[in-house]
Amino acid sequence: MILNFSAEIEQHRTKIGFDRPIVALESTIITHGMPYPQNLKVARDVEDVVRNAGAIPATIAVLNGCLYIGLDPDLLTDFAQSIDVAKVSRADMAFVIAQGRTGATTVAATMIAASAAGIEVFATGGIGGVHRGAELNFDVSADLRELALTPITVVAAGAKAILDIPKTMEVLETYGVPVIAYGQDVMPAFWSTTSDIAAPLRSNSALEIAMALRYRQALGLSGGQLIANPVPADAQIPAKEIEPIILNALNEAKVSGISGKAVTPFLLKRIFELTKGKSLTTNISLIKNNAQLAAEIAIECHKLPKH
Repeated sequence: MILNFSAEIEQHRTKIGFDRPIVALESTIITHGMPYPQNLKVARDVEDVVRNAGAIPATIAVLNGCLYIGLDPDLLTDFAQSIDVAKVSRADMAFVIAQGRTGATTVAATMIAASAAGIEVFATGGIGGVHRGAELNFDVSADLRELALTPITVVAAGAKAILDIPKTMEVLETYGVPVIAYGQDVMPAFWSTTSDIAAPLRSNSALEIAMALRYRQALGLSGGQLIANPVPADAQIPAKEIEPIILNALNEAKVSGISGKAVTPFLLKRIFELTKGKSLTTNISLIKNNAQLAAEIAIECHKLPKH
């Protein structure tokens, strides 16, 4: 597979990797998260958070059958205005490329592309996981298995709160994925800073997280690690406030017969409407916060020799 690097990243490529720390960024938030031109502004702002922290952003996407590791400004602008964009994951990423289509990368697809490019750290909003009612419909995101397979450190505000977080944690434990809460002893819950779920691991240090990655490599352990970074307290929607709204949206989806890949976009849209836009404001805050931490981790990883 031919990888297309942005000009910003290309100038820092070497025979053994990169001479600067790189942070991968997904692209579904651009095409499936908000309308143009707000999506373009947020994408640029998140990239600037990474740059200002001392790393280089690599927004990953498929454009006309080409896999891009980083988007130059003109390409990012064009992508933000694209229509009929596929939402690609492990199962369909190669096929979308073969068809010459344009696709936005999910967590799983971004991990695959980042690993192929030699990038070790990835910032996203929230990971997919076990959907509520999965014991009946087996609706489990490919993100979880990707974390068990692909050696990327993923910084997220936990699993999306529309999911069954306890079951998501159980699957991650079964897959042997280290879940590390940053700066607190409980798991964040995406829009909410805290939950009632104890964190399996805790770290207060980007260096410690980078060292854990290197030790995993030294031990020959497959897969990545999930860093659960809580949304800033002043931007959160408390769990007691957001949970009834989530339940309402879930019930509407059930009554309307919405299933499969259509569930998450429907729920996020309804929650946006029911919170009068606050959920999106929180989402933007948490992705910027995750980009900041991911850049700090990438910088520490860059300083440490690979095993």
